Amino acid sequence: MPLFTLTCLDRPGSLQVRMSAREAHLAYVARMAPTVRLGGPFLGPGGEMCGSLLIVETADLASAQAFSAADPYVLAGLFERVEIRPFRVTVGAL
Repeated sequence: MPLFTLTCLDRPGSLQVRMSAREAHLAYVARMAPTVRLGGPFLGPGGEMCGSLLIVETADLASAQAFSAADPYVLAGLFERVEIRPFRVTVGAL
C-alpha cells in the first residue's frame, strides 16, 4: 500500500486546543497503529509543539484524507493547514 505524509501546522496561539485534544488524538493514533507508520509533533523555537507530521500507509489518497478528517486534532480545529502528499522511502526504513 502507498505511503502518505500529513504535514499539519497549528493555528497561531492554539497550544491550549492542542493540549485539550491531545489525549483523544493519541488514543486515535494508537487505534490506527497499523495505518500510522511514523508520527510526532513539530517543535517551535522554544520547544513548544506547533504542528504534526504523520506518515500513514493507506490504500489511496482518499483513505489518507479520511484518516486525517477523523483525527481529534482536526475535529477540534487545531490545524491552520493540512497537506497530504504521496511519499516514497528512499533512505532509511519505516
